Amino acid sequence: MNYDAKIDAMGGEENSSYNPLVAGDEDRASTRRMWILGAIGVVLLIGLWFLLHRKDAPAPADATAQVPVVTVIAPGRGTVAGEISATGTVAARRDMPVGSVGEGGEVVDVRVEPGQWVKQGQVLAVIDRSVQSQQELGLGASVRVAEADARLAQANLERGQKLVGRGFISKADIDRLTATRDAAQARVGLARAQLGEQRARIGRLNIVAPADGLLLSRAVERGQVVSGGNTPLFRIAKGGEMEMLARLTEQDLAALSTGVSAAVTPVGSTKVLTGQVWQISPIIDPQTRQGTVRIALAYSPELRPGGFANARIASGSVVAPILPESALLSDTKGSYVYAVGKNEKIERRDIKTGAITDHGVVVLEGLSGNERVVLRAGAFLSVGETVKAKAAPKS
Repeated sequence: MNYDAKIDAMGGEENSSYNPLVAGDEDRASTRRMWILGAIGVVLLIGLWFLLHRKDAPAPADATAQVPVVTVIAPGRGTVAGEISATGTVAARRDMPVGSVGEGGEVVDVRVEPGQWVKQGQVLAVIDRSVQSQQELGLGASVRVAEADARLAQANLERGQKLVGRGFISKADIDRLTATRDAAQARVGLARAQLGEQRARIGRLNIVAPADGLLLSRAVERGQVVSGGNTPLFRIAKGGEMEMLARLTEQDLAALSTGVSAAVTPVGSTKVLTGQVWQISPIIDPQTRQGTVRIALAYSPELRPGGFANARIASGSVVAPILPESALLSDTKGSYVYAVGKNEKIERRDIKTGAITDHGVVVLEGLSGNERVVLRAGAFLSVGETVKAKAAPKS
């Protein structure tokens, strides 16, 4: 038997199914993949750690360069003339309604138009007087009859006085003649009074102006039948004087007194009129908690009764900080400013504003005047933010 041939044949079979060189390459590739995956995992863990601890990491060397620079101003305190703003309506200071004071009748003539100036006693309208005129004629005739009777009675008395000394008539007759004369004279007086009354009634058929002034309205036309009463046919502003009725709160009313000046601007006009407070309401409306201030104004074409106007009323001097409007901010809580406080951090200061002047807005409450107030760009800041303050240049 040939064993070598058999062994060779078996060895050839093993070499066909297993190669030690190939197996070694596969092991090394698997090891490299494991190392690569491990390295990637370590990098990911390091990155995650940095993300979680980034806030605790020290600031970079150039962090100070990222702090915002803001311009600040120290407002101080100044003396400002106090001023109260108000709105209200314009009206005639003395609004005089004019109507028919007589028995009335048909209007036969209207002699004026709204906007005209009228004089005291000037006839504004005329009412028909045809019936009253005839009554006047009748009463005039009665006066003449009574005067004739009185003359006759006086003549009879004089003749009787001449005859009584001769004994032709008695003293009793003289007394009767005297009484007749006196009664006739009394009838003359009565007739004259009735005539005067009728003439006065006729005169009242003329509707006249009770005083000098500006005619504001006319509510009568020719041919209209009017009656005596309270229905006004004309309205006159006495002397053309106007006033503004301004509604103010209790607090503002307490700060005013009669005689102070006011600048009034009618709505729709740029003309500023100077007036004077002449009356302050002694009562407060319980519903609105407001009272009325009456500001006297001279006539001006811009003033139209019933229109609106704005007023700025002087109310004394106020010592308070004044800020430019650019420093003021507002939200649902009200007006406020940002100030740079300790450690150069932003602080919010709630304020109460007052009058607006040529120099800025008066701050009545919330600031002492020594704060460093952010002048501009406050809307881009937040409370607690660190900033670098730079003083605003002096103007």
